[in-house]
Amino acid sequence: MAESPTPAAPLEGVRVLDLSRVLAGPWCTQTLADLGADVIKVERPLRDGQGGDDTRGWGPPFLKDQAGHDTAEAAYFLGTNRNKRSITVDIGRPEGQALIRRLVESCDVFVENFKVGDLARYGLDSERLIALNPRLVYCSVTGFGQTGPYRDRAGYDYAVQGIGGLMSVTGPSRAEIADDAPGGGPQKVGVAVADLFTGMYATTAILAALRHRDRTGEGQAIDMALLDTQVAMLANLGANYLTTGLAPQRAGNAHQNIVPYQVFEAADGHVILAVGNDGQFARFCQVAGHPEWPQDQRFARNADRVRHRATLVPLIATVMKRRSRADWLAALEAAKVPCGPINDLAEVFADPQVRARDMTVSLPHPLAGEVRLVASPIKLSRTPVRYRSAPPLLGQHTGDVLREFGLSDQEIAALRDAQAI
Repeated sequence: MAESPTPAAPLEGVRVLDLSRVLAGPWCTQTLADLGADVIKVERPLRDGQGGDDTRGWGPPFLKDQAGHDTAEAAYFLGTNRNKRSITVDIGRPEGQALIRRLVESCDVFVENFKVGDLARYGLDSERLIALNPRLVYCSVTGFGQTGPYRDRAGYDYAVQGIGGLMSVTGPSRAEIADDAPGGGPQKVGVAVADLFTGMYATTAILAALRHRDRTGEGQAIDMALLDTQVAMLANLGANYLTTGLAPQRAGNAHQNIVPYQVFEAADGHVILAVGNDGQFARFCQVAGHPEWPQDQRFARNADRVRHRATLVPLIATVMKRRSRADWLAALEAAKVPCGPINDLAEVFADPQVRARDMTVSLPHPLAGEVRLVASPIKLSRTPVRYRSAPPLLGQHTGDVLREFGLSDQEIAALRDAQAI
């Protein structure tokens, strides 16, 4: 019996011209590339040692070549640019601007994260490019959006975590440690979550716009802002404030709305206890040797436990210190009480569940021989993510891509002579 043909990737045939750099935009376009889109990453040509996506130089660590020496490829860049092709274009030159417009005529999606108004100076703004290609989906990613009093500000994840309220609810509570103590005060999240979430929201918006385009033939402009995304990410805490008018405070590792739902110290380490409902609390109490706690009206329901957390949490903390981390995890898992360890990244990538879910991927690399990357979390039964190529070297595909768009060798040579590529 003949094998059924491999289905096309979900975004096969979609061509993306990617003028974004650093994290939010590249995170979006890497997801599109993982789903089969042809993503052409446009970078600055190398001039006087400077060029390309800024994150190529954001190291150490750098990828090592096969002789064990550092290359110019930072791990940061590698984490956000697989499955893409790199071309170099100097959009500051008229020839470079004309080249981008020529490429746009045959593209489906255009992604950029320049400051508001920057690309208009080069004739590459959404209004003019959509007029050139009415089917184009043009996605702008900025710190604060195309409108509003902050529109001209540069946007950085760290600042947006502060402006957008995330840092006000992240870090040890004032009861745990004073703001002026070492390690006290507001904290940023350990990874650039405003950038990452904006990249994912941008991906969703692009897919929605492509769906509309396929129905109607109309392209459109997408205005994505880190601050908008950060405010949306407040989720239940944002709803808490809008409902009560009271600004939530930092709660450390505790949950604002659920108790017990935090880190506790065992005899030899830390355990996350994540009790999500009253049934789980009753089972935890059995394991903890205190079956009477659910009968106490202060602790019977989650709302009661939230109101009386200052009484309950110290009781639980005392009990948790009496047994080892391994003992607690085994007993709680057997009782179907949500819990977990706090792993470092070596433990994460050695974890049997992470390994079973294929959350790393190795790809051939022209300098290192092979590069190991974090895999996509998207699992599709019929059209799985495909890993076609490692993150590209700067300008690795310039000639090949331009020939695909119909440029002759003579035209490409002229662009090189004009320092436009």
